[in-house]
Amino acid sequence: MGHMNPRLQHLQPYPFERLKALFTRVKPNPSKPHISLGIGEPQHATPPFITAALTENLAKLASYPATAGGDVLREAIGNWLTRRYGLTKLEWRAHVLPVNGSREALFAFAQAVIDPSQPDPVVICPNPLYQIYEGAALLGGATPAFANADPAHNFAPNFTQIEDATWQRTQLLFVCSPGNPTGALLSLADWQALFALSDEHGFVIASDECYSEIYFREGEPPLGALEAAEKLGRDYTRLMVFSSLSKRSNVPGLRSGFVAGDAALIKAFLLYRTYHGGAMSPPTQLASAAAWGDETHVAENRALYAAKFAEITPMLAQVLQVSLPDAGFYLWAKVDGITRQGKPLDDVGFAQTLFAEEHVTVLPGSYLGRTAHGVNPGANYVRMALVAGVAECAKAARRIVEFCSRP
Repeated sequence: MGHMNPRLQHLQPYPFERLKALFTRVKPNPSKPHISLGIGEPQHATPPFITAALTENLAKLASYPATAGGDVLREAIGNWLTRRYGLTKLEWRAHVLPVNGSREALFAFAQAVIDPSQPDPVVICPNPLYQIYEGAALLGGATPAFANADPAHNFAPNFTQIEDATWQRTQLLFVCSPGNPTGALLSLADWQALFALSDEHGFVIASDECYSEIYFREGEPPLGALEAAEKLGRDYTRLMVFSSLSKRSNVPGLRSGFVAGDAALIKAFLLYRTYHGGAMSPPTQLASAAAWGDETHVAENRALYAAKFAEITPMLAQVLQVSLPDAGFYLWAKVDGITRQGKPLDDVGFAQTLFAEEHVTVLPGSYLGRTAHGVNPGANYVRMALVAGVAECAKAARRIVEFCSRP
């Protein structure tokens, strides 16, 4: 093999690869069908009007799409953002860019933003985290630094842990609100503090908001970054928001999302994407425009999750330290005090033993965290994705309750 980018060697195995390795030597209980709460893949049905919009426009595959996206989609996204967040300063031609899912955009954006010619650039990530943030930093030539989740602040990242010398080298900060895996939301006061730090040190904020439409109190949607900026009397300088249809509209296979924010950053990112090959296919664009234009299916989807969490959370709270998250479709549960043969199980032991005894998959929290500031903040927690139907999630919850109740 010839020369390869040496930074590839610094990437950590993906959590699901580690989970697969953990289960390699485990023989699960053959009398119980497998239930996975491991992967956060939406499993509710895709609305038929979205699939119809896709298939009705297949003839448009005969033309190359523009990297900037068509006006129909960009305007639909701009209109949705304006409605959803009550924005007054958003102009879709200047502030919106379609992307092929938020995951590829989060990664690509870091490559466009990081300046590796500067001494030891830093990218700050929440911890525990969606691993793309860390990989994007490493492959962009930066050092990831971590803001640990704070249990006293509903598991939102504690940015006061970051030293001033680190802030001075920071070029990009990733936030995820609602958070994966903890479900935590950033408050307006949190945003005010982050904006002040960005003003002082000049770094860009990338706000991952792909879980924004799954929340549990209808009429009380989570605060968004662009909304926070406007509430604080700011424009969108050094701020980019990333969102997706995957969770909102149950179309993870469509690979459709957007970035929105700072017009200068949008212009530069569009240039990068022109070379990167980031154009969205025309049928996908038109199906996406239809999805962004409808809220009925989103409210119905949200109601399914709300009913599911209302049933499952109290069941699991009997045996684990867990409560309803701010938003999102994960339960973040502490496993302290669960034992086998008199020995306490950590999060990895819990996941492995649960799989063996009950054939239920959960993800160890330490696989999603990094050791920083002396601790791995994911240790002794597990993430449970309540993405299946309510009956299957309830069956998994009953098995977990039985599992935790054994000596």
